[in-house]
Amino acid sequence: MDLYLKVSLASSKLLTRAYSTSFSLGIRTLDTKVHDAIYAVYGFVRLADEIVDTFHTHDKRELLARFKTDTYKAIEEKISLNPILHSFQWAVNEFSMEHDLIEAFLYSMEMDLTETHYNPEEYKRYIYGSAEVVGLMCLRVFCAGNPSEYEALKSDACALGSAFQKINFLRDIRSDYEERGRVYFPNIDFNTFTDIQKREIEDDIQLDFDAGLRGINGLPEVAKKGVLLAFEYYIRLFEKIKALPAARIKEERIRVPDWEKFYIYVKLLLRK
Repeated sequence: MDLYLKVSLASSKLLTRAYSTSFSLGIRTLDTKVHDAIYAVYGFVRLADEIVDTFHTHDKRELLARFKTDTYKAIEEKISLNPILHSFQWAVNEFSMEHDLIEAFLYSMEMDLTETHYNPEEYKRYIYGSAEVVGLMCLRVFCAGNPSEYEALKSDACALGSAFQKINFLRDIRSDYEERGRVYFPNIDFNTFTDIQKREIEDDIQLDFDAGLRGINGLPEVAKKGVLLAFEYYIRLFEKIKALPAARIKEERIRVPDWEKFYIYVKLLLRK
C-alpha cells in the first residue's frame, strides 16, 4: 500500500505540472511536507473540471456522476484504483477535510453542466463551491493539527479563493461565452458588457483581495510564501485586466507571460 500511495501521489504531481505552470511553481514554494497533499487536491479538482469543460464527445453527466460515486467510495474505503482519487482520499482522511467541502465543489461542477446564466444567489453558491472550498481544503493541510488556526483563517481564505475565481471569470469571459454559452456574472449580458459593469466587478474583487492578503499574513510558515506567490500572480493579472476596456477583454484572453511569472517567482524566493 505504501508503494501504491507513492505512485498515486506521483501521478497527482505529474497531472498538476502538466496542466498548470503557475500552480506548480506555487507548490514548489510551499514547505515540502505539504506538497503531496496539495498535489492531491489539485489533481482531484482538475479531473472534475476536465469532465465538465473538455470531455465534449462523452456523456459528461454520467462521467461526473460516476466520478462523484467513486470519490465518496474511495474516501470511505480508503482506496481507489484511480490513482488521482487514491491520492485525494489519502489527503481527505489524513487532514480531516470536511465532506461538505467536497459536496459543495461537486455541486458547482454539476451546475456547469446545465447553468449558463447565474442570479446573485447562484453566483455566490458557485464561487463558494468551485473556488472557496478548494482554498479551505488546502487550508486544512496548512493548519494540520491546529483547528483553531483553521477557524481563524477560514473567512479570509474564502475571500482569496473568491478573488481568484472572479478574475478567472473576467479573463475567460469570451471563451466561457463563445465555447460554453456561460456568463457567470449576474445581470451581465456579454454582448453589452460595459466599462462601468467591469469596474463594479473589479471593485468587488479588490475587497476580496484585501481580506485575502490579511489572511496570507496569518498563515503558517509552511504555506505563506506559496500562497503569496499565487496572490502576486493574480494581482499582476488583475492589474493587466483593469488597465484595459471591457471591449478588449471581450476580444482576447489576457494572461501573464511565463517569463513574468518566473520573474515574480524568483523575486519572491529572494525576499527575506
